[in-house]
Amino acid sequence: MTQIINTFADISSDYDAAFVDLWGCMHNGITAHPAAVKAMQDYRTRGGVVILVTNSPRPWDSVADQILGLGVPDDAWDAIATSGDSARAAMFRGVVGSKIWFMGESPRDDDFFKPLKIIDDPVEIKKVPLEEAEGIVCCGPFDPLADVDVNRPEFLYAKQKGLKLLCANPDIIVDRGDVREWCAGALAALYTEMGGESLYFGKPHPPIYDLARRRLAALGKSPSDPRIIAIGDGIGTDISGALQEDIDSLFISGGLAAAETKTDTTPDPQALSDYLQTEMISPTYTIGHLR
Repeated sequence: MTQIINTFADISSDYDAAFVDLWGCMHNGITAHPAAVKAMQDYRTRGGVVILVTNSPRPWDSVADQILGLGVPDDAWDAIATSGDSARAAMFRGVVGSKIWFMGESPRDDDFFKPLKIIDDPVEIKKVPLEEAEGIVCCGPFDPLADVDVNRPEFLYAKQKGLKLLCANPDIIVDRGDVREWCAGALAALYTEMGGESLYFGKPHPPIYDLARRRLAALGKSPSDPRIIAIGDGIGTDISGALQEDIDSLFISGGLAAAETKTDTTPDPQALSDYLQTEMISPTYTIGHLR
């Protein structure tokens, strides 16, 4: 059974590094959560290392610029591991071919195609119409408010052609302020449901955790798994990924599951228990909001 805590400081001394989610944890898509920012600043002051582990389809530098604009300063984190960087590496290695049909929002997602220096002899990627494509790169829906079923005709055609879909963001939904939006993970799930093949590189899948550990190593840090904690509001991404990686987790119940867990400042214990039982998952700790 999960343990409800009041502040991250209650348990932070048990961990040398934190893999911290961004959206729903550090910010709401519009503005930063000041208490979460301070919690990470305080943790770093005490010697903890903060790796922001995000399913954003953007490169590290683009995410850093974005969150600074939202009010998350660079003294609240040490490094960033993005599903975008993990997926970009796979794309430039040619896992879905060189001619791709791109799903996303331009110009917001254009940074996904920036050169990646760590790949030797990268594949030359060309965006083409679906009829000419060898594969699909999905950073998100064309319209994040539209039902994902609008993509069924294109997906049926793509499946019949045997195209693989590279999913740069496994999240199903996010809340931008008070507005719920669809993410690339919802499209990938639909494509898989229809019989297509989707490739994932963000939470809860191993590639992004490998990247997060490489970020730690680049900082000269190599804590053992029991000294790492994953923090986030996605039960099927942040918490599920932590369990698969055999690391502890802190569930932010006031994010995506705020209604189900009846979280205002703190979750309702019975509602939280019912929710976790329904999801068949148990985070190590739970807190209403990161603070």
